[in-house]
Amino acid sequence: MGTSPGLHKGLSDRQLRMIAIGGVIGAGLFVGSGVVIHATGPAAFIPYALCGFLVIMVMRMLAEMAVANPSTGSFADYARNALGPWAGFSVGWLYWYFWVIIVGFEAIAGAKIVQYWLPEIPLWLCSLILLTAMTLTNLFSVSSFGEFEFWFAGIKVAAIVLFLAIGGAYVLGIWPHKSMDFSNLTAHGGFLPNGGWAITAAIVTVIFSMTGAEVATIAAAESHNPERAVAKAANSVIARIAIFYVGSMFLLVTIVPWNDKSIAASPYVAAFSDMGLPYADHIMNAVVLTAVLSCLNSGMYTASRMLFVLAARREAPQQLVRVTRRGVPAVAIMASSIVGFLCVIAAAISPDTVFEFLLNSSGAVILFVYCLIGISQVILRYRDGSAHLKVKMWLFPVLSIGTVLAIMAILAQMGIRADSRSQLVLSLLSWAVVIVLYFINRWAINRRPHVESAIPETPATRVLVLANETAASDELIAELRDIKAARTAKYLVVVPDSPIETGAAATHGPLDVWEATQQAAQDRLDHTVGVLRSADLDADGIHGDFRPLRALANAVDTFRPDQIVIATLPPEQSVWHRFDVVDRARSDYPAIPVTHVVATPASSEEFQQ
Repeated sequence: MGTSPGLHKGLSDRQLRMIAIGGVIGAGLFVGSGVVIHATGPAAFIPYALCGFLVIMVMRMLAEMAVANPSTGSFADYARNALGPWAGFSVGWLYWYFWVIIVGFEAIAGAKIVQYWLPEIPLWLCSLILLTAMTLTNLFSVSSFGEFEFWFAGIKVAAIVLFLAIGGAYVLGIWPHKSMDFSNLTAHGGFLPNGGWAITAAIVTVIFSMTGAEVATIAAAESHNPERAVAKAANSVIARIAIFYVGSMFLLVTIVPWNDKSIAASPYVAAFSDMGLPYADHIMNAVVLTAVLSCLNSGMYTASRMLFVLAARREAPQQLVRVTRRGVPAVAIMASSIVGFLCVIAAAISPDTVFEFLLNSSGAVILFVYCLIGISQVILRYRDGSAHLKVKMWLFPVLSIGTVLAIMAILAQMGIRADSRSQLVLSLLSWAVVIVLYFINRWAINRRPHVESAIPETPATRVLVLANETAASDELIAELRDIKAARTAKYLVVVPDSPIETGAAATHGPLDVWEATQQAAQDRLDHTVGVLRSADLDADGIHGDFRPLRALANAVDTFRPDQIVIATLPPEQSVWHRFDVVDRARSDYPAIPVTHVVATPASSEEFQQ
């Protein structure tokens, strides 16, 4: 009793390292950078450097919180702890919404690339094939996701490294028949041909191409050493952004004139073509397809894990926390996949209305999440101090507050620009809908109808106790002692094997949550039975189904109680209240008195002693 379950992590250090390296390299770098260069000129690498600095700051703040308080819920939990339940609810659902829309978008983007080689294949059919393939990859096992992502990320990284090596040789004059030449930085209208304000305008576009670095903090929960993995991911993002984004962008504007028409379509193809490399278009299209599939794969993974976390925090249906024998949250993956499929269908049926609305309504969501991460870090740092921190935000609070203000400035810029205003407005509308849903959920919990219990006619002789977080609580023990003829009654304690109520889902990833749940339930059961026996009560205990009413029904059939005692947390904290467990038990067993005890939970340390 009290031993921790062995953790069977699905992501190796090799896989997690490549996920962290490749997570920041999206298809936007290979394709969207052409738009930035055309709008900014040779100074295009500056907005990438500025946005990269913001991402580095966000990752550092996230690392400080993650190492201090490791959590499968990551930034949603930190927002909840700092700002309240509404913030955790908002961050979790908004982040999930952002990624499921990205999943649909990337499936369509990948299909368009495939049409470059197979123009006869329908776009919607190819999109569904790609989405199905990545869904199956995620459903199979965590390690299959990690292995696919390892190779996808490896190809992206290899392509960028190859470009940096060849492009650097070309610019420095090491290339055959080429001398050192930096003239394209100033020869076509100057370094800032469109003015300095073009840099601030480009930031709105650039920041969205860098999202994804935080995925490594979610994946770290399923690695061998989560704290170390998060810290390394945050530290390495500095070099990744400096080399992959700023470095490659500098080479692009040095090799190809910024106003060259070919650069807008695909800057890397234009650069390789200028250097005289054959089949540049096919090579880069293959690399971009890999980047798209990588984003699709990791998007499905991230969305499903966030649903898992929301369910574990009692902010989504309980079924979403269920995992397969391979440790995969299959229900959460399928739920996210269905939304992705709906996006593909919307793009096929109504690309200019419904699908465009979905894209715009999630456009600024990631900035909301980043902003809340920053605010949470500032609040938690002031509240808890820094003496216990192993990883600290640099120059606190100056850089923390500056990062939050910079993100707000980007949001303001989105509101000023006509081409991005609708994204900001619709994203704010999405946030408002999530807040409304949060309060509707709270209101629904508080207005549940109450069903009165039967009045016991004779002293109970067989008492069935259903409890989880509140097992062995003082309130429950006091109630059992007060039952008439307590010392002659026989007690059966049932603890449902629920990842949510045992708290296992809050501290373990999907892969090992079931083993941790069973161990936690056994600890609680052993402790509760031990406390009852020490009070001279005739007690025994069993595990139950993760659904409390099913666990109760099975126990009633075998134990035949003449009284039922159900112990729950207070209504605002209890998922059993949300599903009317007490009132439904009274309705199901009208002849058996059902006593409801509201109790405070014992600590995990107490259960494990």
